[in-house]
Amino acid sequence: MAIHVLLADDHTVVREGLRGLLEREGMNVAGEASNGQEAVKAAAATQPDVAILDVTMPALNGLDAAREIVKVSPRTKCLMLTMHDEDRYVLEALRAGVKGYVLKTQASLELAQAVREVHRGGIYLSPGISSTVVDAYLKKIEVPIDPLTARERQVLQLVAEGKTTKEIAELISVGAKTAESYRARIMQKLGIHHTAGLVRYAIRHGMVQP
Repeated sequence: MAIHVLLADDHTVVREGLRGLLEREGMNVAGEASNGQEAVKAAAATQPDVAILDVTMPALNGLDAAREIVKVSPRTKCLMLTMHDEDRYVLEALRAGVKGYVLKTQASLELAQAVREVHRGGIYLSPGISSTVVDAYLKKIEVPIDPLTARERQVLQLVAEGKTTKEIAELISVGAKTAESYRARIMQKLGIHHTAGLVRYAIRHGMVQP
């Protein structure tokens, strides 16, 4: 039986290339998404075997999308396909329950193998980043506990992307006052009191690109 896959990447040309690659390997692309929010909705609707997510996506980044997908589709295994090979991304992905981490530079060679491995219940790490994880473990590098809730992280990312309070409220389906209260709570928790500081925090934590 074919493995059903969800593709999430904000670049259409990348999704088209990945679709072709996976279909040539006999897999079925059950859905596509251009941002993390769409990925979560698509996962809930299609219940794919494997979700392939880019780390850096608008509206909701891949790591937070993976956390939400596990909730709406527990059977789905998440796999990150990204350019990021830094310790913090890899360790945060593993902590989020991600079962595969493939560098985009190796996608044509490794992606199908990675999908099959995580579908079988294993863990797949690109050779280029395996040493990163080992080194981090040996150095006892730990990812600090995030003080923000999933919703607060999403609001923070939207703030960093330049969305207004009204736009944020519409995107997360709440009232403007609720959206503003999220923003105030984020600032209080992080000890940051201006938007520029929130943007810098979001960039440092991989939610948005500079």
